[in-house]
Amino acid sequence: MVLSSIGWLNGITAMGVFTFSCLFGLFFIYKARVKKIKLLYYLGVVYVSAGLVYVGDTIDFITILIRATNFENYELLGLLNWMWFPLAVICAIYIGFELVALKNRKIFNMIYIGMGIVFEIFLFVDLQGTITYDLPVNPGEDLINDKIVFESVPSILALIFLISIIIILGFGFLSKAIQSTGVIRRKFLFLSLGAFIYTIGGILDSLFSPGVILIVLRAGMILSAWLFYLGLRE
Repeated sequence: MVLSSIGWLNGITAMGVFTFSCLFGLFFIYKARVKKIKLLYYLGVVYVSAGLVYVGDTIDFITILIRATNFENYELLGLLNWMWFPLAVICAIYIGFELVALKNRKIFNMIYIGMGIVFEIFLFVDLQGTITYDLPVNPGEDLINDKIVFESVPSILALIFLISIIIILGFGFLSKAIQSTGVIRRKFLFLSLGAFIYTIGGILDSLFSPGVILIVLRAGMILSAWLFYLGLRE
């Protein structure tokens, strides 16, 4: 089956987020080692992990291009996509706690690590009860769309993670920007904007059916990487 126009759009944008997020992440890790900036290293891990959230979509897209049909073991695609989500969130939350200088942040970091472990346990032990799939009516016409099962434990944890990122990184950095001046204000504004763009883009990406809006959402998610870099570089 030949990919539909929506299928092409879905596949190209998913591969774009996967490729550029991983490249940006590796670049950040390299810069962190050269300049010895610890938070930049964690940002690199965030973006490599965030890029790998689209690895299943990329595999499915490549499979369609080669075999004109979707990847057969679609449950593996869901696992490959979602297994990286907690790592991206935990590292992002760590950056947020450090920059806003939250008291007792070690304890809070351990709480989020614990929630991440619980997420992974449910994902690996009960994959069918955690992830649901929308299969194309005509195989090869579009990518397989995986979604987290509403009201499952991982969905509740995912909601907590996303709200935390918006509050801690989005509004937390914005608050720091308002309280600061000059270069520091600009850096926190970059960080706040990057957090809002990526998180809101990721949420809308999971809610909307593939369409033209994906270009805007996923392009914004790629742009957010550079905004974070501008905020954390020396």
